[in-house]
Amino acid sequence: MKVITSQFYENLKMAFDTLRSNKMRSFLTIIGVVVGVITVMLISSIISGIGLAVEKQVKAFGTRSIFIYKQEIGIRFGRPSREERMRPDLTLDDALALRELSEVETSVPFLNVSSGFFGNRTVVSAAGKQTQNIQLSGTLPEIEKAETEVLIEGRWFTQAESDAKADVCLIGDTVKDTFFPYKSAIGEKLEINGREFRIIGQLQKKEQLLGGGGGGNNDESNTIFLPFHAALRIKPNADDIFIMAIAKPGRLNQARDQIEDLLRVRRNVAFGKKNNFSTATADSIIDQFKSITAGVALAMVVISSIGLMIGGIGVMNIMLVSVTERTREIGIRKAVGAKKSDILLQFLIEAGTLTGFGGLVGLGVGWLLTLLVSLVFPSYVPWWAPLGGFVASVGIGLVFGIWPAWKAASLDPIESLRYE
Repeated sequence: MKVITSQFYENLKMAFDTLRSNKMRSFLTIIGVVVGVITVMLISSIISGIGLAVEKQVKAFGTRSIFIYKQEIGIRFGRPSREERMRPDLTLDDALALRELSEVETSVPFLNVSSGFFGNRTVVSAAGKQTQNIQLSGTLPEIEKAETEVLIEGRWFTQAESDAKADVCLIGDTVKDTFFPYKSAIGEKLEINGREFRIIGQLQKKEQLLGGGGGGNNDESNTIFLPFHAALRIKPNADDIFIMAIAKPGRLNQARDQIEDLLRVRRNVAFGKKNNFSTATADSIIDQFKSITAGVALAMVVISSIGLMIGGIGVMNIMLVSVTERTREIGIRKAVGAKKSDILLQFLIEAGTLTGFGGLVGLGVGWLLTLLVSLVFPSYVPWWAPLGGFVASVGIGLVFGIWPAWKAASLDPIESLRYE
């Protein structure tokens, strides 16, 4: 065992000596490996980071939540289909009817009133400032029971205020920072399309996804909640309703089945026909996202494989050149007793060391780029990414180094000693 270990270290030392004596050639050879490993690091960190952020944000709505909308819910690309756009809207009565189901704890409607007549955005102003970039929703007092929002100051609006169509509202953290950055917003007034609303509560800031925040469209804290019927005063013809139902503990699937059965009856869906509405849970949305990222991960494997393949071809080429250049050295080693296996191992170690070094360089550069990407996207490096990248880089060297190593090991010692 000691002899084998000593021989391995001797071969490893020779491999590093060869790399040091041909620095530029070695660097050019491993560029493909470096690019491949960097690709693995970057894409895996972005996919993993966004995946965790999506999962955390979706689950923030509650593991017992069931989302209901007329169009398909989830991650999608492009506009809704014509069939989706032509579906009848959900109604307040639908939300109230769901509360009667045995497996449903409560249901909360959200009426979108962010857009006014003819598509004009609703204008919100206060303290000499004005914006049209706030998400406004009309809802019911049961939003408190949904536990999707956390109240940090003030109070929720009451059933009496909801029934009286009171002009009160709850605001997100971004809205507070926009209009009242240096003082409490409780008791202050907001003017929404010409109507004054008194702020009675402030909600906790939410984590942002994909660059959200700062009052942008993706900012989950850039929101205002109004009593449902008070919101209808701002936009009397509003009909874009989203419903969130809360299942009783341990009864999520049963509640979802009951909801679908009831809505099919209420929306006159014929037996055997597809639902003209959509339901989803936190887990179903997360599973959908994972199926999308699985395709991206496959593309990552293909892209990184191309870089590693190019690196492997470069290694094979440089090792073949090295065998030719060192033919006499190989002959001398064989003449003093080196076996075929010794020569084979020497050149395989050199090839593995060459690509392994490229893998380490790729990991270092990839880690730095990941830190830069994290300033824009949620990202983190999963444990398997650097390990897989390094193992793949060494493996490429061994695979593509087999032919040159075998060629070197098969050289005739007498012919090698004659080589000039």
